[in-house]
Amino acid sequence: MKEKIEFIKDLSIEEREEVFVDIARTLEGTAREALFDGNRHFAALSANMAEAIRVNADELARDEPENAARVLQQATAMISQFKAVHPYHMISHSVH
Repeated sequence: MKEKIEFIKDLSIEEREEVFVDIARTLEGTAREALFDGNRHFAALSANMAEAIRVNADELARDEPENAARVLQQATAMISQFKAVHPYHMISHSVH
């Protein structure tokens, strides 16, 4: 946790916001995969967390580094939990 706080502290506000947007994007992808796998509950949790992070990315970026690191830790734990249960992610083979 201490490393994450130090990492966040070293970033500018714009870079912090970008990190939060990226993690929200990853959570949205996890939500889609969970929905595809039939896990609607986990999909809803991931989508809601992604939306909350995306909406509040600016505020989170300006917040105390400890709070920002806590949010990142919760989001990465959610992603890790899904990847532990579903190690092979969905690959789309669309033909246009």
